[in-house]
Amino acid sequence: ASGKSTILFAAACSYKVPGAGVKDFVPSTLFPDYYPKIGGRKDEKPQVTLRFDYSTPEGRLSMERHRSSTGWNRNFLGRKNAKQPERQVYLRTLSNLSNPSEVRGVLSMSRLSSEPNAIPLTASQIEFARQMLPFQYSEVVDLSSGNKKLLFAAHETGTRYSELHMAAGERTILRLSQEIAQLDGALVLIDEIEAGLHPWVQQLLMLQLQQLALRHDLQIIVTSHSPVVLDSVPSHGRIFLDRDEEGRVTVIPAYRDFVQNALYGRSVDALNFLCEDEAAEGILRGIFDELLPRLKITTESIKIGRDTGANEFPNHVRAFTKFGRIRNFVFVLDGDQRNTSVKDKIQANAAHDVPVLFLPGNSSPELWVWNQMRQNRDSMAEEIGVHSDELAAKMAQADSIYDSVPDRPSEIAKSKIHHLAESLSEESISLCRTLSRLEAKLPQSEIQPLVDYLQDALQQWRGD
Repeated sequence: ASGKSTILFAAACSYKVPGAGVKDFVPSTLFPDYYPKIGGRKDEKPQVTLRFDYSTPEGRLSMERHRSSTGWNRNFLGRKNAKQPERQVYLRTLSNLSNPSEVRGVLSMSRLSSEPNAIPLTASQIEFARQMLPFQYSEVVDLSSGNKKLLFAAHETGTRYSELHMAAGERTILRLSQEIAQLDGALVLIDEIEAGLHPWVQQLLMLQLQQLALRHDLQIIVTSHSPVVLDSVPSHGRIFLDRDEEGRVTVIPAYRDFVQNALYGRSVDALNFLCEDEAAEGILRGIFDELLPRLKITTESIKIGRDTGANEFPNHVRAFTKFGRIRNFVFVLDGDQRNTSVKDKIQANAAHDVPVLFLPGNSSPELWVWNQMRQNRDSMAEEIGVHSDELAAKMAQADSIYDSVPDRPSEIAKSKIHHLAESLSEESISLCRTLSRLEAKLPQSEIQPLVDYLQDALQQWRGD
C-alpha cells in the first residue's frame, strides 16, 4: 500500500492511445469512485493533480490533469492547441483474472447462440509462452464474439481446455504472450507481475521481457513485492517506494544487499548484525570466530552487513520494524559514535528495545585496530605468519608515509591498514579480523565488554 499501482495507472494516462476507446486510458476510468446517489458510504474525492513531462521531437511538453469534486480536466500549462502525444500503451493488473468487462465476457461465452471467431496465436506468441510454461501446445486460439474474449488451448497430448480451467500463472503468461509479444515502441505497464507465478517462472518471465524490450524497443515498468523479480533487474533499474509516518509516498534510495535480503525474506532464521564499514565487519567476524564454536552456533546462523554510515541506521530500523523484522537485528556502531544521538534515534524508531552496541575505544575502528596491533605486535606477527621485526618494520614504513598526511586520524589509520595489508598480501578486513580474534581471547582486553554483549545477544536469540 505504498502507491505502486496508483503510479502505474497514472502513467497509463500519459498518452493518447491509437485505437483505444475514449474511456480506456483516462483517469476517470482508471481511478473510479464508489459514489452512489443514495447511501452514506462513499469514496472520498479529494483534489488531485497529475503532471506529465514529455521529451518530444518538437521539444519538451508538459500536461496536467486535475480532479476536483466535479470530475477531471486537462490543460497544457498555457500552450494553446497542444495535443497529448500518441503512443501504444499496454496496461494489465495480473493480480486479478482481468478487468471487469473481460470477466463478464468470459462468463457469457458459453451462452452464445453462434460459434465464436477463433484467431490462433502466432508462432512467436506461443514460443514466448513456451519459454516459461512446462506445456507443449499444439494450438492456442483466442475465441471472440464482439468484445467478448476467451482463450482456448490444446496440448500435444490431446488435452483441451478453456481459459476458465487454466492455472492463474498459465493464463497470465498466455495473455502476456498474446498482447505484448508483437508490440513495437510501446510503453508496457504490468502491475504485481509475480501474481500466480512460481518463482522460477518469475525469473524466466523477467528474462523474456528484457529480451523482448531490446528486440522491440519497449519501455517496461512493473510493480512487484517479489525478491525474484527484484534480483532479475539491475540495481539502477530498481525504484523503491515507501510511505512515511505522515502518509507521504516517497522514493527511497535502493537498499544495500544486506538490508534488502532482510526485508525480502532471505534471512528469516538468522541473527543479523548491521555495522558501519569494512573494519567494523572484520572486528565482528574476529569475535564470532571465538564465540560461535564456544556456543555451538553455526556460522550460517549469523549474517553481518555494513552500511554507508551510522546516520542511515534509524531509517533501516523504521523499515525493519514496519515489516516485523526488528527482533532479528543487532546494531553495532563505531566507538566514535558513543557521544552522538544515533543510538537514541535508533531506539526511538523501534517498536521495542533493540540492541545497540559499540565497538571498543572512543575512536574509529581502524585507529583502534592499528593501536592494538602495535601493542600486541608479537602475537599478531605469529598469527599471520611473519617475524615480529618484519611486522614492526612494515608498520613503521606505513607510519612514515601517512603520519604527515593532512587528513583525519581515522582516514590515516585506514590508509595504514590498507598499506600494511598489501605489503603482507592480505586483505584489510582479514587483518582487522585477526586482531579482533586475538583480543577476544584476552580477559583484560578493551574488547571484552563487546564480546560479553554479543554472547548475550546470541544466547537470547537462540532461546527465542
